[in-house]
Amino acid sequence: MNEKVKQDDDGLNVRKRIEEVYCRTGVAGIDPTDRRSRFRWWGLYTQRAPGIDGGRTATLPPEELEDEHFMLRIRIDGGALTTEQLRVVGEVSRQFARDTADLTDRQNIQLHWIRVEDLPEIWRRLEGVGLTTAESAGDTPRVVLGSPMAGIAVDEVLDATPALREITRRLIANPEYSNLPRKFKTAISGLQDVVHEINDVAFIGVEHPEHGPGLDVWVGGGLSTNPRIGERLGAWVPLEDVPDVWIGIVSLFRDHGYRRLRAKARLKFLVADWGVEKFRDVLEKEYLGHPMIDGPAPEPLDEPRDHVGLQRQKNGLNAVGIAPVVGRVGGTMLIDLASVAESSGSRRVRITPMQKLVVLDVPDERIDPLQSGLHSLGFPSRPSPWRRSTMACTGIEFCKFGIVETKARAATVISEIEDRLADVQDRLEHPITLHLNGCPNSCARIQVADIGLKGMIVTNADSEQVEGFQVHLGGSLGLDTSFGRKLRGHKLPATDVADYVERIVRRYVADRAPSEKFANWVHRATDADLT
Repeated sequence: MNEKVKQDDDGLNVRKRIEEVYCRTGVAGIDPTDRRSRFRWWGLYTQRAPGIDGGRTATLPPEELEDEHFMLRIRIDGGALTTEQLRVVGEVSRQFARDTADLTDRQNIQLHWIRVEDLPEIWRRLEGVGLTTAESAGDTPRVVLGSPMAGIAVDEVLDATPALREITRRLIANPEYSNLPRKFKTAISGLQDVVHEINDVAFIGVEHPEHGPGLDVWVGGGLSTNPRIGERLGAWVPLEDVPDVWIGIVSLFRDHGYRRLRAKARLKFLVADWGVEKFRDVLEKEYLGHPMIDGPAPEPLDEPRDHVGLQRQKNGLNAVGIAPVVGRVGGTMLIDLASVAESSGSRRVRITPMQKLVVLDVPDERIDPLQSGLHSLGFPSRPSPWRRSTMACTGIEFCKFGIVETKARAATVISEIEDRLADVQDRLEHPITLHLNGCPNSCARIQVADIGLKGMIVTNADSEQVEGFQVHLGGSLGLDTSFGRKLRGHKLPATDVADYVERIVRRYVADRAPSEKFANWVHRATDADLT
């Protein structure tokens, strides 16, 4: 079905129908295939109708499950925004999206309650400041993740921004790459701060002993219901060659990726079947026309980098990272953030892959006024470990795949465990990540969180069917990359999440070895310790 839809008409073509037809007819006049499929090529998803409980998610037909409004995803490659762009997004949110806005873990901004009648004006405003929604969804190359500190980090191997910009220049709204077997996720960084292990393709800065700074290539990562850690091709690529290598890899996926069975249409399945040796051989011979240079692996980081807090830039200015609660901001807040940043001399902000935001280029003498302004907006300069390390997907509030509520529940859990675990907070040498997902698709990366919670319907102590979670424990990326342990028999009612987090963290604190991370403790603990 999906392949036939793409063969019948490129998803990019739907924009003309939106601007010339659907914005006049309203939802009633939209072709159902356009509405539920091709609209995604321009960042539009049908929104979940309010009031439908999670137990009915998989049983209702689309026409009963979806609302007349849309979610609109703005792609922000590398997470890079000017304060002017941030303000325009905020204004669009306030006027057209009921003041909603979420920062995603792929450096996008998502708006809700969008009407098809308003799309031409929304696009006019966004594109007027250099933003786009093109191919932020659909079977396309999605937003390219980039380091929030690209070009300014004191310890980056190189600034990968030129490659990121050239890739996006070549891919956005290009029919050559707008009909892929499925979505295609890319990450590029001179640091290791873009979760490179779980992207379809990633380029990570590394120093070659003979050729100097360049990028190491990873392929075949991804999560969802069949998680897989990406593998190194063993190839070192100079910065100027990265766009050509990316084109080769996405073209290989387009030509050889599995299309007959959508559940296996991601690149990770092709890499798993072929192996990296064959993948590299085909890439070099059929798409690049030359062998790549062998290269070393980057030294894995011991701790994730979320860029929250104060960081010195290589130009002597400062970056200040803030932690909105699970990425939920809103249009008014974005406008206020832009004003506070500008009053401190900044004109640049960046969204991180952790649902956070960084204000760049702050002079020393403006740090305190900036932090004071941010605090007045609800962003403390030193957020708690729980506010800093918790993520949540959209959940049942707006998502048609959602089974349970996530954003508001995560905010409540953070507030509760901040109080309950205040006595052990200073003894947590390593952050404990908590990720809540509303369904099995892992948009919030539950398999690589210390505590990952997958939404589902469970039976409570009173034999009632209620919202709940299956528990995954001990996932991590970096030095100790591994997927979390799935506690198959342990499922929590949603109302018990804070109790469980408190209980498991206290056991960890009591039982850990000196400097032992939560994930390492989990993998040696007994099932009884983890329930």
